[in-house]
Amino acid sequence: MSYSDTDGTIRRRSGWLIPLGVFLVTAVLSAVVLLFYLAPSAPSFSTEQVSPTSRADLIALRVHGLKLWIPANYLQFESARQGGARKDLALFAMLPDMAGWSNWESSTFASNAPDSPIVYILIREDKLNLTEADRLARIYMAYVTDPKGRPGPYGLTQYNFREDSGYRREDLFVGQTPAGPVILRCVRLSPEVPSPSCLRDEPIAHAVSLSYRFKREHLSDWHAIADGVDRLIATFKTPPKAQASADPQPRP
Repeated sequence: MSYSDTDGTIRRRSGWLIPLGVFLVTAVLSAVVLLFYLAPSAPSFSTEQVSPTSRADLIALRVHGLKLWIPANYLQFESARQGGARKDLALFAMLPDMAGWSNWESSTFASNAPDSPIVYILIREDKLNLTEADRLARIYMAYVTDPKGRPGPYGLTQYNFREDSGYRREDLFVGQTPAGPVILRCVRLSPEVPSPSCLRDEPIAHAVSLSYRFKREHLSDWHAIADGVDRLIATFKTPPKAQASADPQPRP
């Protein structure tokens, strides 16, 4: 018990007030900690399972200001079909015509065979946002054995990465197009990687990049795949009214 005589009067205070206060503060902090660890969080690509759909309705999405209208059957995750702003979007499409997921092609989309025709696409925020020419000059050239390269297959220039680089199990291919270079990193076939892929990164808007990967077995079609992905993204950028007006009118 404690006393106070600041006003000349002795007052008696209860000794259990301080322990009660400590108990209440501890209880509140414990509840906050439990809420932080136990409350559900937004799903991420690392935890959310791929959940394809055959629906083709357009989903309005936005990545760092880039507006997109994407058919639901191109989106890998159900959370993305809720629409709205996203930091990244995972999509897939099937060669040769870049079709979205369908029930009758479900086994093809699920396959990881070396000749799988599925192209995986990621649209993401990217502050660095390098052009492919800059990526080649500023990043990859520092790790190749010969900056001149050599003639590769399918009209590509091929570069070998140094054995002491993080890319040592990959080959670098550069293709020239009227729109600029196409830079492809392709994993080599090995017992550890029996179904290797090729990867391309390119900017598609301010602070927004796109990457896509396809099986190395289809490297001969690199130019057609690049054109197909670019056309597909162009349709996603087109507002629904413009898309509808561009559709051919039904014949009577």
